[in-house]
Amino acid sequence: MRISRIAAHRVVLPLEHPYSLSGGRLHFEALDSTILRLETDEGVVGWGEGCPWGSTYLPGFARGVRAGVEELASQLLGLDPRRIDVVNRTMDTALPGHPYIKSAFDMACWDILGKATGLALVDLLGGRCEGAVTLHSSIPTGTPEEMVGAIAAARAKGTRIHSCRVGADVAMDIERIRAIHASLPAGESVTYDANRAWLSDQAIQVMGGAREHPAYYEQPCETYEECLAVRRATTHPIILDETIQAFGDLLRAQRDGACEAIGLKIGRVGGLTKARCMRDFCVATGLRMNIEETGGSIIGDTAAAHLAQSTPETHRRATWLSHDMITVDTAAGGAQQGRRHPCAGGAGPGGGALRGGAGRAGDGVRLTIKGTATKVDRRPWSARRLCPRAGVEPRS
Repeated sequence: MRISRIAAHRVVLPLEHPYSLSGGRLHFEALDSTILRLETDEGVVGWGEGCPWGSTYLPGFARGVRAGVEELASQLLGLDPRRIDVVNRTMDTALPGHPYIKSAFDMACWDILGKATGLALVDLLGGRCEGAVTLHSSIPTGTPEEMVGAIAAARAKGTRIHSCRVGADVAMDIERIRAIHASLPAGESVTYDANRAWLSDQAIQVMGGAREHPAYYEQPCETYEECLAVRRATTHPIILDETIQAFGDLLRAQRDGACEAIGLKIGRVGGLTKARCMRDFCVATGLRMNIEETGGSIIGDTAAAHLAQSTPETHRRATWLSHDMITVDTAAGGAQQGRRHPCAGGAGPGGGALRGGAGRAGDGVRLTIKGTATKVDRRPWSARRLCPRAGVEPRS
């Protein structure tokens, strides 16, 4: 089997509501996703997705993905997509760095491998583990009242873990935290994610001022060194996210005792292959994970859900579904959150990498992995001649 054709599709993903993070300094209204179609000489087709969260959140931007597709295409045509490690080594040799560009290729290769073997992606990644994949909400920065209201809306969908964006200033963040905890019923938990907005002294003040409220704190500061200083001066569990971009970052964090959990985002680390390696290291060394995509549609979310479902329940904290925040669907089936996307019961194995069973995620929320992503706009951008076009229209 050989890769015979590569097509990239630009899809604009409007957010249902404007979204602010990092204390309100970063704002987003839509995402720009690249959906990749790999065709083979045996007729097997694989789908992948690369979608940075805008151009201001992390190193990487949407047009960079498409430029990278053009750069890598000639190196990958003719390779066997089932030999995924060979594909990754070829990409790393042809284009050092830029992991976010390579993730869509890697995802599409896993999709082909699943279809070729008749195995679900969750089984290829290690096998389905017991326990539901727990979903968590993503609450944008706002006033205390706005954030409490957003949590209530997420609760109505069945979500019981909430990731709240903070980082404006010390007094306001302590006020937000106290208001959120005053409204939080028993059985729910919170992560306060500063997205690198605090200086280390600010993080220490906020966590000290909210010492009586149990919570995780995620990526308090810009640099690893600042986050490590916060870890050593505080007692709340810390999640490192944006500073974990490669296996070496994870190795250093584990060695230094810099965190109790990480945000493992598939697109940021370069795809499922590298994310699986990091996942296995976390399991071996006792680190918990939020396993998810950086952003995008149901295609990327479904791949992340399979990786999460193949991870022992003891080592996963929660998974976020980016597509639950956007207004268009790029595919049928996949990982879906119950109230917005009706779900089906457990599907049997086989039929492609993105096919699997259903896992319950929290009370009233069901995560369904039930079909290969196929309904995308099939008008290609040539791998050698990329031209902008309009985004995909909402499917009926």
